[in-house]
Amino acid sequence: MHGFARPSAALFGAAAVTLLCTCGEERPPLASAGRDERSAELADADAARGRRLVSAHGCIACHTMPGVRGPASNVGPPLDGLARRAYLGGTLPNSPANLVRWLLDPPAVNPRTAMPNTGLAPAEAADIAAFLLARP
Repeated sequence: MHGFARPSAALFGAAAVTLLCTCGEERPPLASAGRDERSAELADADAARGRRLVSAHGCIACHTMPGVRGPASNVGPPLDGLARRAYLGGTLPNSPANLVRWLLDPPAVNPRTAMPNTGLAPAEAADIAAFLLARP
């Protein structure tokens, strides 16, 4: 008696190809914010001031971002293309309001994060969010 028949290698191969084909699929952010929503949430924010704040607060000590000079660091994730990401800090759906919330107190959002509370004022966090969301 042979018992149960063993699945063929072709079946395993087909399953593997299916999984691989879906892994690289580009998906829009779960909470994508359109240009109008971003403008409303960050109406008083200044992206140029946000760029200066990124340098002044030492964000580049842990993060790399296009257009901001500093040491090559890989402690935190690179911050280019932030507007296209689905989540912020691994837990928050990506929106301008959530980015400001994250920047104000990362450990309050995700206690396991390595990002410290930087002591930003709400206006500073909004400026930095405007700068980061405008980056390609």
